[in-house]
Amino acid sequence: MMSIFAKDLFKGQVALVTGGGTGIGFAIARTLGQLGARVVIAARALDKLESAAEQLTAGGMAVLAAEVNIRDAESVNALFARLESEGWQPDLLVNNAGGQFTSPALSMSPNGFRAVVDLNLQGTFQMSQAFARQRISQARPGSIVNIVLCLEQGIPGMAHAAAARAGVVNLTKTLSWEWAEHGIRVNAVAPGTIATSGLENYDADNLQAGIDRLPIRRMGQSEEVAEAVAYLASPAASFITGITLPLDGGEHMTGANPQR
Repeated sequence: MMSIFAKDLFKGQVALVTGGGTGIGFAIARTLGQLGARVVIAARALDKLESAAEQLTAGGMAVLAAEVNIRDAESVNALFARLESEGWQPDLLVNNAGGQFTSPALSMSPNGFRAVVDLNLQGTFQMSQAFARQRISQARPGSIVNIVLCLEQGIPGMAHAAAARAGVVNLTKTLSWEWAEHGIRVNAVAPGTIATSGLENYDADNLQAGIDRLPIRRMGQSEEVAEAVAYLASPAASFITGITLPLDGGEHMTGANPQR
């Protein structure tokens, strides 16, 4: 899709996108790179990152692939130390990495619940904290955009992810209060059903039934999520902080959910 933003919108800035090797994260990295940012894509699977970096570089973008385990504070701190030492200190952080699996709450193990919460909530906090510490220590402003889920109606079959992402929504508000005095804005985007390879893990009939209930009767595209992230990270949103922007075709109004 064609971007509405100026091509040099993020020129001179570095954007760090976790989970930037595939799906929505890759689309965000590509969009920010097309808008002039140097882009760091970070995840645990370095092989996927390197393949994604090759694609982005072929498109004329400056890209660095960096391995990180966002659940491990030492790994997170090591990433930020490396980026600073190599001249890739981020001005913008997109917390996109996350994951979950489907399971009825009654069948979910304590370890399974904990693993999803650690990844989606703890990981987001650790990345945000490391980013803010680095920016504040150098008296430099910054922007954080968290990718969550459309969850106002609950997410049956994913109690762990619903709890974790709801935590990130409130974390977004809380950090926006605490860090505003340092010039750091914190916002979130809540995608609904987005056309990515991850949908292969869901029941096709339930998925289609949810789409049919939407006011906008289609799935979203990864590029649409990326454009929303670009807006919230841009100077056009300089008076916006602490919000979660639904990008869901109206799902937050209907309760439509692919797991129902």
